[in-house]
Amino acid sequence: MKNVLQADQAVEEKAIPGLGAVARESLQERVYQELARSLMHGVFTAGQVLRMQALADTLQVSIMPVREALARLVSDQALEMMPNRSTRVPLITPARLEDLASVRCLIEGELVRLATQKIEEATLESLREMTAACESAFEKPLDDEQLNITSGLNYQFHFTVYGAAGSDVLLPIVRSLWMQSGPFVRASALVYGRKPSMTAVHHHWALIDALAAGDADASVAALHNDITQSFNLLRDEIAEGALDE
Repeated sequence: MKNVLQADQAVEEKAIPGLGAVARESLQERVYQELARSLMHGVFTAGQVLRMQALADTLQVSIMPVREALARLVSDQALEMMPNRSTRVPLITPARLEDLASVRCLIEGELVRLATQKIEEATLESLREMTAACESAFEKPLDDEQLNITSGLNYQFHFTVYGAAGSDVLLPIVRSLWMQSGPFVRASALVYGRKPSMTAVHHHWALIDALAAGDADASVAALHNDITQSFNLLRDEIAEGALDE
């Protein structure tokens, strides 16, 4: 009996009240969120094969949480499994462009319509600052660093608008759509970089003006023009053979 009591006391001395064991899923969730963020920000390119060991080394984790996160992203349709069991970012194809563009216009357009009636002046000023910064970034050569800057600012701009809508239901849907289209947005940014006569943020300015005026129809139209312009650039590139499908 004495030995049992001593054992119980030893356990109690080692335990820290209020502190539970870290679940393995928590690490997998962090890996998943980081990979999802990278996809939405256009860190990965269309067709890029994601090798588990390289990802694990970069994230400084073991293979297991990376494998589980990649499986979730395949389920989200943000990545695809190849016949050899490797995982890659989906290729850019006309059919996928059409599908993503139409669904993004539908869902994100509704968020913009909701945001038009709720957005505050301080948020509009932040949107102006982001757009000016993105405009300046596009004036520099689009190397990997500049691409990450423009992609990050573009993401921040859109999700600031969508956050103003106040819809907890629609926002996760948009995140899923952005995981799928982030690599395509990165590809379109490269096209903008090769065509200095085109502006990548013209429709952002139009959207800000429409939001400031409280014009929901004009806000939605500006968003649709922003989305379709980028996707149309990629369609043209495919048609001209400048972009591999």
